[in-house]
Amino acid sequence: MTTVTELDETRRDPRRWWALGALVASMLVLGFDTTILNVALPTMAEQLGATTGQQQWMADAYIVVFAALMLPAGLLGDRFGRRLMLITGLGIFLAGSLVGAVAGDVNAVVAARAVMGVGAALVTPLALSVLPSLFGPDERNKAVGVISTASALGLPLGPIIGGWLLDHFWWGSVFLVNVPMAAIGVTACVFLLPETRDPSSPRVGAVSAACTAGGLGALVYAVIEAPDRGWSDPLILALFAAAAALIAALVLRERRAERPLLDLTLLAHRGFLLNTLAATLVMFVLSGLLFLVPQYLQAVRGNDALGTGLRLLPMIGGLMVATRGAARAVRRFGARATVSAGLVVLAFAAFLGSRTTVEAGYGFTALWLSLAGAGFGFALVPAMSDALAALPRDRAGSGSGLLMTLRQVGGALGIALLGSLLSSAFRDRLDVAGLPAGLADAAGDSVVAAHVIAGRTGSARLAASADTAFVHGMGLVLLVCGAAALVSALLAAAFLPGAAPAGRDEPDEPSTKEQMAASGTDAGE
Repeated sequence: MTTVTELDETRRDPRRWWALGALVASMLVLGFDTTILNVALPTMAEQLGATTGQQQWMADAYIVVFAALMLPAGLLGDRFGRRLMLITGLGIFLAGSLVGAVAGDVNAVVAARAVMGVGAALVTPLALSVLPSLFGPDERNKAVGVISTASALGLPLGPIIGGWLLDHFWWGSVFLVNVPMAAIGVTACVFLLPETRDPSSPRVGAVSAACTAGGLGALVYAVIEAPDRGWSDPLILALFAAAAALIAALVLRERRAERPLLDLTLLAHRGFLLNTLAATLVMFVLSGLLFLVPQYLQAVRGNDALGTGLRLLPMIGGLMVATRGAARAVRRFGARATVSAGLVVLAFAAFLGSRTTVEAGYGFTALWLSLAGAGFGFALVPAMSDALAALPRDRAGSGSGLLMTLRQVGGALGIALLGSLLSSAFRDRLDVAGLPAGLADAAGDSVVAAHVIAGRTGSARLAASADTAFVHGMGLVLLVCGAAALVSALLAAAFLPGAAPAGRDEPDEPSTKEQMAASGTDAGE
């Protein structure tokens, strides 16, 4: 008699590993898209004349759209076909990359990033959902690990690839590099992936998706524009009011829905709520630093794009080392102690970084960046893992979607809030005495703009003032990050569950793929 395992073996598509390779290429390009852009922002700011606020939008347009559409995108795949939606997502991402590569102004870049966010929102949840149709249970964990590792590798590869491209080609090359990999993914999906769907899946909540996108977009827009317009500006106040109204409407609608898009009742689980807040704060700080530090390394320290990418590696290295060691720390000390300790390390790194001066050498920067990366890893991995472990097994899927959405929201708000604080502090501290009004206003847009104007006018004093003002603003941002991390560490130590939730099984030797998956190093981060 033929066993089930043997039947599965005979039915497996011999091309499945080639199909996995195509999915890996797709996830890899999504994985390094955020970090590759962060390295490119200073160069793009100089060549496009982008202000700090416009740089924030170039980064946040992708994240806001990604966060708003990821949950409905997964439902679209279940309802209309996962292969079809995966191909559609890759095609949209490819089109957005092409638009970004040929964009001639900031608005076109922001639009291209938003289009890419739509594609990424389709690809990210569906790349994992097609694996059961390709691999049996004995191979599926290995396939998931390969996909998760590909996403994680995007973090260190992004700065290096982006830096090399910017040193040899124009800034649009950081978008163009996505095209061949996305095209390979589309071709492979067409010829190698079987179509699967779930006809019983709930309808996509268009109103809920619109409330999510509109509320988050209005909030981010208000925070980014407030430093220039003023926090009491009628438009800013109207945007805050609109964001509050849309988010409140979303909450009320989802609470009444029989099968909600965002199952907010999951937040009633204390372990899920507190660990989700910890993970969201970590993404808030991480996204803010990845927006801030490349500008410091390139504009203030004078490194080229490749040098900037390489100098970000201590933070990425600390993050990846901590990701590997977090599971052992949890087994030995418990999740509460590990998360709290990670947040304390993150707070210490931020406070240490706030002591950076214009004259400080790179060794000091590398020290606090590596500590920050370690803090990120030790706080994020167990927080993500315990958030999901706190949920009933039958609600793990909806809980994972809510957790990933809130993490993306944290990243978007990190760039918006911390970037706005940097912009305000820089503008207030910059010495533009003696400059014509037009040049003085332009110099206050960003440290890159100030250096461009200093070069045109031959003003060494303006260049020095720009460096000092930026480092001052960076110090304030890091102080805020440190204070937020420290308060979160105290709250985690006081309120996180002290033991693993009942029924949770922890393996003796967790694999790297499990740790990578728990760290949530997915696209758009």
